[in-house]
Amino acid sequence: MPAPVPVPEFRRFYVPIRLKYVLVLAVALAWAGLSVKLSQPWLHELSAHVGFALALVVIMFIAYVPGFMNAFLIGSILADRRPRLRRFERLPDVCVLVACYNEAENIADTLTSLSRQDYPGEIEVVVIDDGSIDDSAAIARATAADQARPGLRIRVLNQPKNGGKSKALNRGLTETRQALVVTVDGDSYLRPDALRKLVERFLSDPAGTVAVAGAVLVRNSRENWLTRSQEWDYFHGIAAVKRMQSMYHGTLVAQGAFSLYTRESLEQAGGWPECVGEDIVLSWALLKTGARIGYCEEACLFTRVPEKLGQFSKQRQRWSRGLMEAFARHGSLLFKPRMTTLFIWWNLLFLPLDLVYTLAFIPGLILALFGYYWIAGIMTLLVLPLAALWNLIIFRVQSKMFKSQDLRVRRNISGFLFYTLAYTMILQPVCVLGYAAEILRLRKTWGTK
Repeated sequence: MPAPVPVPEFRRFYVPIRLKYVLVLAVALAWAGLSVKLSQPWLHELSAHVGFALALVVIMFIAYVPGFMNAFLIGSILADRRPRLRRFERLPDVCVLVACYNEAENIADTLTSLSRQDYPGEIEVVVIDDGSIDDSAAIARATAADQARPGLRIRVLNQPKNGGKSKALNRGLTETRQALVVTVDGDSYLRPDALRKLVERFLSDPAGTVAVAGAVLVRNSRENWLTRSQEWDYFHGIAAVKRMQSMYHGTLVAQGAFSLYTRESLEQAGGWPECVGEDIVLSWALLKTGARIGYCEEACLFTRVPEKLGQFSKQRQRWSRGLMEAFARHGSLLFKPRMTTLFIWWNLLFLPLDLVYTLAFIPGLILALFGYYWIAGIMTLLVLPLAALWNLIIFRVQSKMFKSQDLRVRRNISGFLFYTLAYTMILQPVCVLGYAAEILRLRKTWGTK
């Protein structure tokens, strides 16, 4: 493979990433300090009803912590100047592992999209059917025969019984030899340039990068109010957080739906761990070694999100349990001296954030309807300008990315309104259920359907 030749780029002024980190952190802390000062009347009033300690905890996780997080996120997105992707005439051979369980309706589309990749290298696609009880395996084999072409090999492996996603992926890892391994979910559809851009980002990123997360977007957003709101969650929230984390050299989750890993790093980590959050636990194991995980916003994959509230609840509970699994196995990352340590602590705060929102803020909204503004009142409105600014900035950044990919942001006003005003009222209580399920050690299952 020829040596990479970077595109010449003239830079008027370069700010080192660590200096950006310090400046953004300072601004976020200043905003948090201003919030503390402005909230004193609110704190005094609420203390009269519930006591100082409880009032401080409630206001901290309703206003102070979310305000700091939003300010840091806004500053990071504005300061992000990532290098352009390098182009190559030839790219390394890759294997694509597709763990599949009861995906008869989707697996043909997934394999068809993989067959249409403009990747300048050899691709081996391995579908691991994890004991499906529908026609997933038969459809995958038929599609593999139809889509056969030079430079692409598709084969299907059968697991004797359903054993979970990690076992399926580890089987695929042992059955392949390529140095670069990509995972794709069986209900996805890749843009024709997605695989190429994912590998180009890996080759363009700083030394020490062992994994790169792709951009996962919503494919079935037109189905109902729930999928319409999830479209904004993936487009705004998840994408923004991954972009911010990768800027500081440590995306916390190289999601199983679409990510690239080096085989060497996977083997050193022992493959995918057996748990419901196999992707986040693996990612944290890689970060523990000091490695870097990147993010490629130009490599777009569209996935089917849950269409029913019960499916959505199971999925997000699984994500919450995965976060707790990551802390249980790799909690020492909280004390590892690197920029991304902030985000590990950030994730640690999700539990009290979700609890306070569920047990205090939502009841506070109900009290406000009856004229009791102890929790939700005028002071809580102060977070709205920052939230509006955050949405405006990330929309601008994501729209620019879409335009560069010849994609158009779909008009989805109703979904956006629900996402900004009510989505968290469903999401955060569901996360609390996930934490409780993990603490109580309830049965774990793979899948959201």
